[in-house]
Amino acid sequence: MKGFVCLRRLRQRRNSGSVIVGRLVLVGILVLFVWPAWAQVLPDPRLTPGAIDPSVREENIGETICRPGYTHRIRPPEDVSYRFKRELMAAYGHRGERLRDYELDHLIPLELGGAPLAWANLWVEPRRAANGWDAARKDELERALNDLVCTHRLPLAVAQHDIARNWIAAYRRYLGPGH
Repeated sequence: MKGFVCLRRLRQRRNSGSVIVGRLVLVGILVLFVWPAWAQVLPDPRLTPGAIDPSVREENIGETICRPGYTHRIRPPEDVSYRFKRELMAAYGHRGERLRDYELDHLIPLELGGAPLAWANLWVEPRRAANGWDAARKDELERALNDLVCTHRLPLAVAQHDIARNWIAAYRRYLGPGH
């Protein structure tokens, strides 16, 4: 009987070890397939930490970001945007991928006082992402934050900080889970 109990414990240990190994393999698979999808929709903070336009301040939002047509007046010309997009595609390792599958994006958007031409504020964002966190979703957040700032329900600096830190977390905070 004593030998049977020892054999059963050995099998339990071996099985629990295989469960642990199985779980580690599952985590590894998730990291390989899910993490890259998540990472692709957030900019690399070393390349794109975000930058603000110093001429936009809480005191003058009525004349700047809250005025209709403001972003169209300060948006970089298309030829400049195209050049930046090509350079950022390379910096982000998207060599050989189609330019049209990405959007040149301001991490801190122009409608929240983001710097229009600062390299630190620009990145290439996927137009479509398998997990749904794509350019259209970020644009939705940008409009919502602009509305909150312009109606004085959220300070400009808080909106800028939140979207620059992690726009997906900001989306969930201000608009709900989204998925």
